[in-house]
Amino acid sequence: MNEGNGVSIRLALLVSTVSGGTAAHVAALADGCARAGMSVSVLGPAPTQQFFGDRVVFTPVSISDRPRPASDVAAIQRLRGVLRTERPDVVHAHGVRAGAFAALALLGERRAMRPALVVTVHNGPPERTLDRIVYGALERVCARRCDAALAASPDLGARMRRIGAADVRQFDVPAAPAQPPSAQEVAKAAADIRADGRPVVLAVGRLAPQKGFDVLVAAAARWRDETPAPRTVIAGSGPLADELRTQARQSDADVLLLGERGDVPALLTLADIFVLPSRWEARALVLQEAMRAGRAIVATRSGGTPSLAGEDAAVLVPPGDAEALSKAVLALLDDQPRAARLRDAARARAASFPTQDDAVAAAAEIYRSLSARRYQ
Repeated sequence: MNEGNGVSIRLALLVSTVSGGTAAHVAALADGCARAGMSVSVLGPAPTQQFFGDRVVFTPVSISDRPRPASDVAAIQRLRGVLRTERPDVVHAHGVRAGAFAALALLGERRAMRPALVVTVHNGPPERTLDRIVYGALERVCARRCDAALAASPDLGARMRRIGAADVRQFDVPAAPAQPPSAQEVAKAAADIRADGRPVVLAVGRLAPQKGFDVLVAAAARWRDETPAPRTVIAGSGPLADELRTQARQSDADVLLLGERGDVPALLTLADIFVLPSRWEARALVLQEAMRAGRAIVATRSGGTPSLAGEDAAVLVPPGDAEALSKAVLALLDDQPRAARLRDAARARAASFPTQDDAVAAAAEIYRSLSARRYQ
């Protein structure tokens, strides 16, 4: 039953294999909605339980991040059984795979018994052809079966409309609040970076093809003979770590791969320029953090980045273009007044971004509206 009838909304949040920003966002929704009095459960692969606290019930459902026919069928059957037992008013699936699995699990349910289905699309299609074909099929299932599609960036929203989603809404996923780093944290980060007075060019993210760090390494090779040569620092872990180290060594690029870090605010404090070289991003949380920290930014003109940064809070270059990236970074290092204007604009723009509380309130209103519609 919905809150309009005096009973708490029953909300089921569904995730596939998630980490980083998506996991933090769903955890914030779960906690915020539970604090608001909703009955919240989370369904997803067992390892994702670590992201959720005691306020919610977690039920393992093994939704993988890649197509696996036998286990996918089993996951849909498992999900159907759990949803029939829990009888939520709203199912909010995060990601296309989770959304399509929820839609398939709900097939055949009588209208009066079927929960409203909300799907948040966080990412665009993968690069590999076969994966893209499968993704497209799942995406169409989401678009045609969901009651509301929430898009993390304008291009994702336009894509969902093109393939048939009737109710598409922009939903800004906010970065988590961060405490200013202590002097000790900054000193520790500086000792790890070992810039020795040279300008620091920082990038942060998962070491995966989408993030474009190979392009950043290629750009760094172009500025190795500058005086002083920038110190290029990449924080993060992922499958391309060894490949990026090899690329840097073979090109004689001064690139330091720090691995996974828990002190990104301290690293940002030390960055002369923050670079987001991604081939595509929706609404990158780390870019929001860099803007909030007032960094001079060079990013790619792709996905939701232009709408996030605007034209005044970052220098935007084409994705995949190492030469353009290199030139933009060097030009900014040579033009401190412009860098200062960018820093001021980034900080001012970030001040208008929605908070996690704003996101919870917006999601809760969507849940209430859809839940109430079921009983009309």
